[in-house]
Amino acid sequence: MINMHDILETINMIKDENLDIRTITMGISLYDCASESTERTCRLIYDKVTRTAEHLVSVGCDIEKELGIPIINKRVSVTPISLVGGKYTPEDYVKIAKTLDKAAHELGINFLGGYSALVQKGFTENARNLITSIPEALTETERVCSSVNVASTKAGINMDAVAMMGDIIKRTAYLTRDNESIGCAKLVVFANVPEDNPFMAGAFHGVGEAETVINVGVSGPGVVASAIKRAGECDFSALAETVKKTAFKITRMGQLVASEASRRLGVPFGIVDLSLAPTPAIGDSVAHILEGMGLERCGTHGTTAALALLNDAVKKGGVMASSHVGGLSGAFIPVSEDAGMIDAVTIGALSLEKLEAMTAVCSVGLDMIAIPGDTPASTICGIIADEISIGVANTKTTAVRLIPAYGKGVGESVSFGGLLGYAPIMKVSEYSCADFIARGGRIPAPIHSLKN
Repeated sequence: MINMHDILETINMIKDENLDIRTITMGISLYDCASESTERTCRLIYDKVTRTAEHLVSVGCDIEKELGIPIINKRVSVTPISLVGGKYTPEDYVKIAKTLDKAAHELGINFLGGYSALVQKGFTENARNLITSIPEALTETERVCSSVNVASTKAGINMDAVAMMGDIIKRTAYLTRDNESIGCAKLVVFANVPEDNPFMAGAFHGVGEAETVINVGVSGPGVVASAIKRAGECDFSALAETVKKTAFKITRMGQLVASEASRRLGVPFGIVDLSLAPTPAIGDSVAHILEGMGLERCGTHGTTAALALLNDAVKKGGVMASSHVGGLSGAFIPVSEDAGMIDAVTIGALSLEKLEAMTAVCSVGLDMIAIPGDTPASTICGIIADEISIGVANTKTTAVRLIPAYGKGVGESVSFGGLLGYAPIMKVSEYSCADFIARGGRIPAPIHSLKN
């Protein structure tokens, strides 16, 4: 039974510790939108998305008002567009992207994900054409997000796709150069991509999902940081228990909102993603959680161990709070969206290499990292390949969202505003990996992929 202490504690989490529901995301299948022409496919996609998600924003706002729980974003994810039938050219795919953007504006959502391709083992013609179209699609739309899965533990790493994505990221940065290369902030490269992720830019509606589904992403770095501060100088077992109990409370709130949204919209409940998703707001930082454990600065020795404890305890607490936990679920470390990460990079405590090590034990990967605009495409490919290898070898999701800031270098920064925040430009290695990337082909799957 809920008691007065629980109620007051939740009110304090919301009022003083930045607790919120980061997103309610409706997944929508578009398989039935394939047709004999691009024009008709666009019409069918627009009609289905706007009809199915017509009440998403209003229901989210109603729940927010009635329960007093902030719901920051209402979003839509769709079937990976490269899988929606038909033989499309890159130009056709740009038309579809514009259609999705028009639907997003009509619905009043902030992002729509699913301009995506799954190429972990090879390319279909449609997947190759969609990937080719990504720079133009992200330049000519505002709210469309794109993702490409280039590897899995079962398939290995499609290095041809990795090589292609280096060029795609560079071109996207160039085409959106007048707006801080923001197109790259809407593009993610994955290994072991989850098909029920409610967070952008990597969300899409997976091939095994129902016709429609509601997925909810919670957040609460500020709540966890406050709990750790109250715990004081306890040992690691007690510290993990504190994080676990806090994650339980956060996830229960997400479960409540997800169930209520599902009921009101008449759409099946999918999962709660219990990730700690930071923002640039003061007190809403994963880096500050780690520093609260005893690190002088995020990035110093011990940071990876602290993050491992945090990530594991968050997952343990979350799975006790909801029977359907999915998505990414853990701790996010996007540089531009985390005030503590930004500070650590600015003073030199946190490097790209340390971030890569941290991704071995956290939820995602190298996220929202600005690098010099003149970084060669091959170096970008090398960064992607390194990060993706961590995911493949460890049977976990990893991702890369890099912003080569056109015309800028180390010591400068880019600013996107809102949840995307701002990022100091980080140094990359000056040594080339071009000959390595040029080999092409596939890096074979690790031996533990043969778990049958």
